[in-house]
Amino acid sequence: MRNPFSKTYTEAEEQMFRFLGQIKFFESLKNKEMARFIPAMHHRKYVKDEVVFFSKDPSQAFYLVKSGAISLTIDIKDSFETIIEIKKGEAFGENSLLENAKRTYTALIESEEAELIVIPHFAIQEIFDSNPKIKAKMMTSLTEYYNQNNQRLFRSYRESFGFFSLRQMFE
Repeated sequence: MRNPFSKTYTEAEEQMFRFLGQIKFFESLKNKEMARFIPAMHHRKYVKDEVVFFSKDPSQAFYLVKSGAISLTIDIKDSFETIIEIKKGEAFGENSLLENAKRTYTALIESEEAELIVIPHFAIQEIFDSNPKIKAKMMTSLTEYYNQNNQRLFRSYRESFGFFSLRQMFE
């Protein structure tokens, strides 16, 4: 039986919870925990070749992809090399979950248009400060995400027969 005193949500909020629940960093949160992020979300539209942020910029926001495709690139000399393409239902800018972090890659819009949900870093920190359980769940997801990235990096290193110096990663 449903508790008559529990909060009810609008259809739009329920739809947002379904969307957020598909994203790695929100998948372990309950609806009432995800609801804390909704007032901080800003919807923004971008066009092809627009830069969302550059490498080494301060990490001021976390991005969720509602539509479109975004290339995460690293700067190599005077050009960009795509390391991964992010699509609908995925997130990027994950280091904005940390304090005083800088971007490690450049985010560039690949599709003709893209709609992103932007969550400012200061809002994330306010939520984390007021609810350590949400912070713990999202930090666990971030750790899992970074662990998967490390595994991919090491696999790539093995498959490239050591043609790049893995030691530089730890310097």
